Amino acid sequence: MQNMSNIEKGAEYISHAEAILITAGAGMGVDSGLPDFRGNQGFWNAYPPYAEKGLSFVDMANPSWFSRDPHFAWGFYGHRLNLYRNTKPHKGFELLFKWGNKSSRGYFVFTSNVDGQFQKAGFSNDQIIEVHGSIHFMQCLGKCGIGIIKSDTYEIEVDEKTMKAVDPLPCCPKCQSLLRPNILMFGDWEWDSSREELQRIRYRNWLSELEGKRLVIIECGAGTSIPTVRFESEKIASQHNANVMRINLRESQIDYPHLGISSGAEETLLIIDNMLKGQ
Repeated sequence: MQNMSNIEKGAEYISHAEAILITAGAGMGVDSGLPDFRGNQGFWNAYPPYAEKGLSFVDMANPSWFSRDPHFAWGFYGHRLNLYRNTKPHKGFELLFKWGNKSSRGYFVFTSNVDGQFQKAGFSNDQIIEVHGSIHFMQCLGKCGIGIIKSDTYEIEVDEKTMKAVDPLPCCPKCQSLLRPNILMFGDWEWDSSREELQRIRYRNWLSELEGKRLVIIECGAGTSIPTVRFESEKIASQHNANVMRINLRESQIDYPHLGISSGAEETLLIIDNMLKGQ
């Protein structure tokens, strides 16, 4: 009953919003069929070969593999790149896009996801900050100065029994050194953050123009294990006197007057959209 009451209140917030900040974590993609990496068991269910080796998501999302065993490293990231390329964003993305464009001051997306699903759903590159980078971009391990390049010209074949990439591995078009994803990994001191820094400038500029405007923050699928997105939602809410709708199937807790909604992103957003149509 409390859940439905909060959903109704959330619909009211959106109907009066002058700007919408969409904050999203890994749970946002689950309704599109992307794997849930929550805990080792979730990761191992998605990738049984790593369970046999006792390797966790944290173990694999480590830049050291690119020097230790680049075929194994690109097996992990190549599989994810192919998966994200083949995934269709769920209906909830379309609804968020519609609401964001209807609000007078527009929208911005703050996400820790590296899957590029917001862009695939039609969101503007100029209105997204990907704080952990994107798998759809690469950087050169040879540090030749080429900068960040798009992944779209590279095809990576993966042997799913060994989870190793098959030659040829992605190589820099300038110096022929190995490429790696432009993603912030664990223990990663080599990540080229220049693309994210430009996104952050646009994000801060957008926020700076919202003084006195009714901002609503719609947070989808952001958990507590890496709380970057949750912290951002709460920080911006405090700075801009905004309301947060925290949509999270397992970890929806948030202090009043914000709204915690214990259900999946797509389901909740569809219910809200039906409520908005009835207003």
